[in-house]
Amino acid sequence: MGWLPVALLAVPLVGALLLLLAPHALRPRLRAYGLVLSGVTLALAVLMVAVFDYAGAARPQFEVDQPWIAGLGLRFHLGVDGISLPLVALTALLTFLCFVYLCWGRERAGEQLMRARPRALVFTLLVLEVGMIGTFLALDLLLFFVFFEVVLIPMYFLIAIWGGEGRGAASAKFILYTLLGSVVMLLGLLLVWAQTGTLDIEALAAAHGAGMARSVQILAFVAIGVGLAVKTPMWPLHTWLPDAHTEAPTVGSVLLAGVLLKMGTYGFARIAIPILPDGAAAVAPWLGALAVVGIVYGALACLAQRDLKRMIAYSSVGHMGFVLLGFATLTPVGVNGALFANVAHGLITGLLFFLAGAVKDRYHTADMPSLGGGMLATLPRLGSLLTFASIASLGLPGLAGFWGEMLALFGAFQPANVLPRPLFLTYMVIGGLGAVLTAAYFLVMLSRVTHGRPQRPARPAARVLQEVGGPPPAVPDDVAGPPPAVLDDVGRPPGDVRTHELLAWTPLVVLILLFGLWPGLLLSLTTPAVLTLLGVAS
Repeated sequence: MGWLPVALLAVPLVGALLLLLAPHALRPRLRAYGLVLSGVTLALAVLMVAVFDYAGAARPQFEVDQPWIAGLGLRFHLGVDGISLPLVALTALLTFLCFVYLCWGRERAGEQLMRARPRALVFTLLVLEVGMIGTFLALDLLLFFVFFEVVLIPMYFLIAIWGGEGRGAASAKFILYTLLGSVVMLLGLLLVWAQTGTLDIEALAAAHGAGMARSVQILAFVAIGVGLAVKTPMWPLHTWLPDAHTEAPTVGSVLLAGVLLKMGTYGFARIAIPILPDGAAAVAPWLGALAVVGIVYGALACLAQRDLKRMIAYSSVGHMGFVLLGFATLTPVGVNGALFANVAHGLITGLLFFLAGAVKDRYHTADMPSLGGGMLATLPRLGSLLTFASIASLGLPGLAGFWGEMLALFGAFQPANVLPRPLFLTYMVIGGLGAVLTAAYFLVMLSRVTHGRPQRPARPAARVLQEVGGPPPAVPDDVAGPPPAVLDDVGRPPGDVRTHELLAWTPLVVLILLFGLWPGLLLSLTTPAVLTLLGVAS
C-alpha cells in the first residue's frame, strides 16, 4: 500500500494543475470540482485509517523511499505512524468540509471577491491541502521543510484576496512572521545535517541524538523550536495570529486553526524531541514557562475581546499552550496529552470558526455587544451549536477538549526525571488557573451572544438593512425587543442553520463526542509511537 501517501498528495496536486487548464465555461462547476477532489482525498485518508496496522503504530507504514536529489543524498521519503495518521485524516476531513461549506453556501463576507475568482479560490485550497498533508507524511527533514513552506503562499493569498477590510496588513504580518521563523528553523535543520550527515527523520529519531554534542543539540533545538513556535503559535511569537484569523474568510480560519497550527506542534513531536533529546531536556523548563504564560495570557486576552473571531483566535494561543506544556514534560502522559489536544483543538476550533462565520453571515458583524444576545431564542439551532462548541473548548468532561489538557497537566505533575519537579508543579498550578480562566471567557461570551433577552441590534445591522433596501427599524433606543431579521441579498430573513452548514458541521460534532467519550480510541494509536520517540520502547 505504498501508493497511498503518493495518492494523497497527487490527487489535490494534479487536480490543482488541471484547474489551470479548465475552460471558462466550467467556472460555475469549479466549487463542485474542488468538492469531488477533496472528497477523493478524504476517501483515501479513510482507507489509510482502515488498513493501518494498529499493532505496529510505533513504526512508519505505507513508506515510500526513493532517491530525490542523488548528489546531496536527499530522498523522497514518505510514511505515516500513530502520530501523523490522525493529523492526515483531520486535514483531509477539514478540507472536504470547507468545500462542502463553499459548494452550497454563500459566505457574504468577501462574496464578490469569491464570485470573481472561483478558479483561484479552488486552486488555492487544493495547493494548501497538498502542503498540509505533505508535512505530516514527510520523513526527510528537507522534504518536511519544503511542505512546511508550501502552505505559506496559498494561505497568504487566501487572506490577502478573500479576507476582510484589514486583509492587507494581516496577510503581510502572517507571511513575514512565518518566513522569518522558517529561516531560523532551516538553519537548525542544516546544523543537524552537518553533524549527522543525514536528513532521514526515521534514522535520526532512532539514533536519539547520537553523534551530536549536547551544546549542538541545544543550539539546534532552539533554532528549530523558534520556527515551529511561530507556526504553533507560542507566546510571544503569536501576534500575527489574531489579525490573520479576524481577516481571513471562514474556510481560511478553519484551516489555519484546524491544521496549520498543528504543523508547528507536530514538528516538536516528529523532529525536535526525538532527534535532539539532550537539547529538549535543557530547553524544556523554558518551553514550559512560555507555555503557561501563553495559557494565562490567551485567556486574559479573550476576556478583553469584543470580536467573536478574534476571541476564538486568542483562545488558540491558550490551547496551544497546553500542547506545548505537554511536550515540555517529556513524559509519555504529557506528550500523549499534547497529541490528543492537537486533534481535539482542530475539531473544536474548526467548528467554532465555522459557527463564527455563520454568525457574521447573518448579523453582518462579529462584534459581540452588537449581536444583541438571545441567540438561543432567535436562532436556537445555531445558538445551541455555538454553546456545544464553547463548552467543548473550555474542557467539559465527556467532550474531546477535556482529555488533552488534563493529561498535559498530569504530565506536569510528574515530569521526566531530568526535569525539576517543583518548577513543573508550579506550571501545573498556573495551567490549572488558565483552565479556569478559559471557562470564564467562554461563559462570558455565551452570556453576551446566546443567553439573555434578545435586544435590538446595534447600528451595524441597521446599516445593512439600509444597504439592502429597507429602512432601519423605528424602535427607540431604550425599548428592548426581538431583533429584526437581517435580510439577505434578495430580501429574505437568514433563517437558522442551513442544510449545507449542517452537512459541514455534523462530522465535527460527532467526532468531538466520540473522542470525548472514548479517548482510548486515539490514545491507543499515539501511545506506541510516543514511547518510541521518547526512547522508552525497545
